[in-house]
Amino acid sequence: MPHQDPSGPLPLVVVPGMLCDARLWQDVDFPEGHDVHHVQLRRADIGALAEDVLETVVGPFLLVGLSLGAIVGFEVLRRAPGRVAGLCVMSTNAGAPRPEQYAAWREMDESIAAGRFTHVVERTLPDMFPDREPTPGAARRYRSMAHAVGATAARAQLAAQATRTDATGVLRTVRCPTLVLAGERDPLCPPAFHRTIARAIPGAGLTLLRDSGHLVPWQRPEAVTAALRELVAAATGTTPAGAPDAGS
Repeated sequence: MPHQDPSGPLPLVVVPGMLCDARLWQDVDFPEGHDVHHVQLRRADIGALAEDVLETVVGPFLLVGLSLGAIVGFEVLRRAPGRVAGLCVMSTNAGAPRPEQYAAWREMDESIAAGRFTHVVERTLPDMFPDREPTPGAARRYRSMAHAVGATAARAQLAAQATRTDATGVLRTVRCPTLVLAGERDPLCPPAFHRTIARAIPGAGLTLLRDSGHLVPWQRPEAVTAALRELVAAATGTTPAGAPDAGS
């Protein structure tokens, strides 16, 4: 576990979504002076993944998560709310899995086990983009990242998805500064999911992004940059650093 200076800037622990890795955040300008720690999702249980997050740094930290990464973050809040000094979640869902989701995850896992990982990547690809219509370049970028994550990690992530529970009750107990970002054209996690999250967390801010689908850090990196600077300022009681206008 990395050493942390208790008097220094809060570190950011950044958790990606399924079939994503640190490349998801490569267009984001993280707040200067803050260590950024990227968590990899390789365990088959939400609780185990939450423990991976908690073991990343010592002491309090700012938690940033997208999709499955945010769901892991909700479990972190359940286990160690005092460690999370600020929260930014995007493209996610705090509800319990639905029956059709369990069925879809089983089918994808069976496909991967049968050697059809590429089929699963292609199946998930449209849901990552506004209105399910990626440009050729965006599709290539997603395929490259998903294949780098690989079949073994993908199967673990599918298994972890099936262990998640409704987090709404946990969210009502959150007392740290919280920002919620949602793509208005996200076919996988629509704005309604994020309104539910923002209503549950006292004082949470909600930003709906016109030109974004599921992969907000790629599709609206300037909005994520602005949100993270705002989060740092709220968590530390400072004035926000200059950042591009996030828009809505």
